[in-house]
Amino acid sequence: MSGPGISVVICVYTEDRWEDILAAVSSVRAQSRPALETLLVVDHNPALLERLAGEYKEAGDVRVLANAGPRGLSAGRNTGIAASIGEVIAFLDDDAVAERDWLRRFAEGYADPRVMAVGGRTMPIWASGRRPVWFPEEFDWVVGCTYKGLPPGRVPVRNVLGGNASFRRTAFDAAGGFATGIGRDGDKRPLGCEETELCIRLTRARPDAVLLIDDRAVIHHRVPGARERFRYFRTRTYAEGLSKALVARSVGADKGLESERRYTTRVLPAGVARGLRDALLARPGGAGRAGAIVAGVLTAAGGYAVGSVRARRGGARFRVVEIEDGKGATKGGRAV
Repeated sequence: MSGPGISVVICVYTEDRWEDILAAVSSVRAQSRPALETLLVVDHNPALLERLAGEYKEAGDVRVLANAGPRGLSAGRNTGIAASIGEVIAFLDDDAVAERDWLRRFAEGYADPRVMAVGGRTMPIWASGRRPVWFPEEFDWVVGCTYKGLPPGRVPVRNVLGGNASFRRTAFDAAGGFATGIGRDGDKRPLGCEETELCIRLTRARPDAVLLIDDRAVIHHRVPGARERFRYFRTRTYAEGLSKALVARSVGADKGLESERRYTTRVLPAGVARGLRDALLARPGGAGRAGAIVAGVLTAAGGYAVGSVRARRGGARFRVVEIEDGKGATKGGRAV
């Protein structure tokens, strides 16, 4: 098998996703290019830790670990990175399944030694069986999926999307791990952007680094019914604004909002125009999609404004953790 060895990290936190977790692991074990190992990192849930340890006690290719850091996705990922043995570490959401060639497509991207990260395409599996007619494709990031406006093919990007992504181990040597205190941490508010902050920090530490998205590296991500509702849409876009304010504080607004400027000035106006055109042609959901785009922009902007004020008043709120290579532990950390 040519190319880098890949470890897969799946962060888990609730027994409510038991069947999803098993399906995620099965999809990794069925890869055309086998993973070196699959690491299940359990986020401060002893019952789930014990249950998964029993489920995979005879599996030589699956390891079950407790999150060694504070509650949250970032610390869970850092725990997986530290414990892994692969030259490349891939991340898969616990409620997603990977297509058979997922890891093979990732591995192909690393043929270029400058490539430090490769992400893929995430497709939604709607609980209702189909996309809600009002839900704009431009906002599929709200439910953790690839959104309309990202370029097709294998292309350089500012950042990969964390639920379907991979990094060289040396990327973490250069930039540190995922920042704790940003992104999901067990709170009810669906924060994010931890992978954006890491990727920008990485390209600052390694200006020659190339980050790619290959839309042939496909996973399918479950969207529960509660996330198909406008209430969640509004909550998630507001939380994204809060998160973007933290990112901008960490890496500066120029880089922190670089992609978002193109998205809001080009992609979203085109989406509104399509929605209004569909409404004029009496196509279902056109007006709703146009309205949702406008509402999403305004709600995210409100979250960004509130987050910016909080960041200025509150000072440092999150920490960048340095990863100890393959030791199963972390070392230190620096305030941001």
